[in-house]
Amino acid sequence: MTRIVVLISGNGSNLQALLDQAAAGQLGGDVVAVVSNKAEAYGLERARMAGVATAVLSNKDYADRDSFDTALMQLIDGYQPHLVVLAGFMRILTPGFVRHYAGRMLNIHPSLLPRYQGLHTHQRAMEAGDSEHGCSVHFVTEELDGGPLVLQARVPIFAGDDEATVAERVQVQEHAIYPLVVRWFCEGRLIMQQDNAFLDGALLPAQGHAGD
Repeated sequence: MTRIVVLISGNGSNLQALLDQAAAGQLGGDVVAVVSNKAEAYGLERARMAGVATAVLSNKDYADRDSFDTALMQLIDGYQPHLVVLAGFMRILTPGFVRHYAGRMLNIHPSLLPRYQGLHTHQRAMEAGDSEHGCSVHFVTEELDGGPLVLQARVPIFAGDDEATVAERVQVQEHAIYPLVVRWFCEGRLIMQQDNAFLDGALLPAQGHAGD
């Protein structure tokens, strides 16, 4: 069974979607641990309620990103994961950390990548007058929010929407596509080779389909 470690910093709603699918026998793997850099993250309570091991490693206890990421790698590797899932983990990871988990670390980003890398994606999409927005699951590489795309979901932006409404609409799709992609990985259908993603042996598009 595929062993999965999930990294979080906050509420953990995507973590909950993964835990629910695992409990239903639909994830294809086991969430063996949830690690947070913030002790107050509610996602830790979600993990405890699901009977999943938790750990907290505060970046404030380390002098720099390299020393924190080294300690984090040691902590994660103690759980012997096949896959590391970033679910709202609000840290920019060092190149050494990313290389260590190359091909076995996934992230979900709340935009139709390559649009709106980084933060405040919903606000930026609305300010640009976009008619649609969405989320993207991708493998993690050294380029921030730039790794090979696996799956995207789109949502409309309507006149009169506010940022919270759009965010909620996107989050519904996140909870649908993230467990699906994790299952593909667990089933051996999804792999990354030479900075490309392949599903069932077919190359997935290198760029998103965000349109113009």
